[in-house]
Amino acid sequence: MLDFLARSESHAWHQQLARLLRTAATPDLPARLDQTLRELVGHETVLINAYRGRRQPLLIHDDYPPHRHEQGVERYLSQAYLLDPFFTAVSNGLDQGAHRLRELAPDRFEASEYYAHYYRALGLVDEVGFFCRVDEEVVIAVSLGFGAKSPPLTRRALQALRHLSPMAEALLVEYWKWQGNQFQQRLAEQEPVEVALASFGAGILTTREQEIVRLLLAGHSTKSAARELDISDGTVKVHRKHIYQRLEVSSQSQLFRLFLDHVALVSRQQAV
Repeated sequence: MLDFLARSESHAWHQQLARLLRTAATPDLPARLDQTLRELVGHETVLINAYRGRRQPLLIHDDYPPHRHEQGVERYLSQAYLLDPFFTAVSNGLDQGAHRLRELAPDRFEASEYYAHYYRALGLVDEVGFFCRVDEEVVIAVSLGFGAKSPPLTRRALQALRHLSPMAEALLVEYWKWQGNQFQQRLAEQEPVEVALASFGAGILTTREQEIVRLLLAGHSTKSAARELDISDGTVKVHRKHIYQRLEVSSQSQLFRLFLDHVALVSRQQAV
């Protein structure tokens, strides 16, 4: 440890940490954290959101250029987040550490409609999220995206990010302590659009069939959905056949489009 601290590169790194610490309680912290991590691992994109329960995420910081903002940020915050593996993980209780997207995503994530209609257009080949519970109700997620314009996410870089996660969590907690008030009211006002996910197929599908729809849309295979629900593969297949018949669709792509139409309808109703 002494040898490491005596190296010149260690001095530069600790200067970076000092700059971060000085901004921890200020509005500049998200951008400073982004800059520091970018110099370390060279990520291509960043998206920092606050999650309160299952309400719509609240954007704190991003670096998407204007021509990519609609696809990368606005579509995510309006509807795509409902099927996001990071959002699902937070909803299921994940609130600390650095985690790779592929570790949290369902087994057929790249074959999911969420991937086809939203994620693929981002041009990312890898993603890492820092998760931090900043108060009893709020988790902040810092999503670092790696694409063609960034260095690949190596095992060494991933390990470095995991070692840095306690520092990032401490900074974000301090940031929220002093800056959270400006977000709390906006978070409380965020519409719980996930009611669209809960109500999709209501009155037509059984409760079990609604659960299967959510898993299939998120990218779970038949086997994975069966494991999640502790039922047999054959039972999932039977339910899926009934789902298609009752909703009058013939493919998962049509099912996804029907779901997006339902989300849009619920959003309009809540806006009235």
